[in-house]
Amino acid sequence: MSKALAGLLVALMLGVGLAVGVVAGGLIAGNRPTPSPVAIASATPGPTPSPTASPSPSEPASAAPSPTVTRSPTLPPSPTPEPTPSLVPAPLTGRLVTPAVASRHVIAVMIDDQFAARPQSGLSAASVVWQAPAEGGIPRYMALFQEGSPKAVGPVRSSRFYFIAWASEWKSVYVHVGGSPQALAFLHSSGGHGSAVFDADGFRYEGRYLWRIQTRAAPHNVYTDAKNLRTMARVVKARAVKYKPAWKFAPDAALVDRPKGGTIVVPYLANRITYKYDRNSNTYLRSVTGEKKQTDQANKKRVAPKNVVIMIVSFAPLNDGSHKHRLEAQFTGKGTAWIATNGKTVKGTWRKKSMTSPTRFYGPDDEQVTMTVGQTFIQVIPKGFRPTIKDGKVPPPPPPTGTRGSAGALMQ
Repeated sequence: MSKALAGLLVALMLGVGLAVGVVAGGLIAGNRPTPSPVAIASATPGPTPSPTASPSPSEPASAAPSPTVTRSPTLPPSPTPEPTPSLVPAPLTGRLVTPAVASRHVIAVMIDDQFAARPQSGLSAASVVWQAPAEGGIPRYMALFQEGSPKAVGPVRSSRFYFIAWASEWKSVYVHVGGSPQALAFLHSSGGHGSAVFDADGFRYEGRYLWRIQTRAAPHNVYTDAKNLRTMARVVKARAVKYKPAWKFAPDAALVDRPKGGTIVVPYLANRITYKYDRNSNTYLRSVTGEKKQTDQANKKRVAPKNVVIMIVSFAPLNDGSHKHRLEAQFTGKGTAWIATNGKTVKGTWRKKSMTSPTRFYGPDDEQVTMTVGQTFIQVIPKGFRPTIKDGKVPPPPPPTGTRGSAGALMQ
């Protein structure tokens, strides 16, 4: 045997010996031999796996792969909220309103009060309502609108000069259908073109901003509404105004300070007004001749102002040659007044310096009376007429809830 062949045999024998020793050592140690990757690949049928790329020199083989970041869809930016406008007291009622509402031009509407005109529309939505005698002592309303938006207002009737004087306190848009010769002469002058009021005669605007309903007979059938009143104000060129309040206002008195009961009766030749004070709502529930519960025809609400003022004014025959028993009134100066608010009535005076200056009300202490925030009805009655006023009484407070009795019961 050659030396080369002998060397090869020795090498083979040594390799076999080493392999047997390794296997034997594994069995002795209790470990199962792990097949090599080559054996697994050979024994397991299936597709040949694609080769795996070796890690780059700068990244260790054991480094974990970078996590996948999932981004949320981009949402549009939230809109910037509109700033809430600051509220201001309305000049006619003291209610908190936006500055735009507080500067609305006041609109005064003459409203019928004859029996055929009842129930009227729009009275509950007015800021202030005046009522005074017209022909032969039959009363008539003038409703001032600023905050409210009534669905209907009417029946609209004719003008009187003293109503113009009260409307001029706010340079109102003055809505009427005709009027006395005295009133019409003033309205056709500069007085009706903005120096006192803005004339809005229904004879001129009927068919556009006023109309006649079919369910009532003339002259008790002329109506309008808030939308058309505002349009008419623009047509007569009445602009927004920075009004100054004429009266003082305060919130409702606390319930414990309000009286229970109380009535006010205001007489006219052809109507009798009764107010019953309601403690819970702090309002004066209104009734008129023929209506035990006066209700606004437009919204079916009970007419119930927060304040009631009664003024004594001198009236006299107008003597305008019409033989319609029209009246004139001394609306400037001062006179006796009763002011009812929060269920309590004080006797004082009314004062008005000039035609366009405000009518103000003063108590027995000669201080201007503070009204309750909300609607005011002003009842103007002639000298010789007298209201009947009976205030209620504040009920005693309930006894305090004590613990003595329950403690005594526990001790027993």
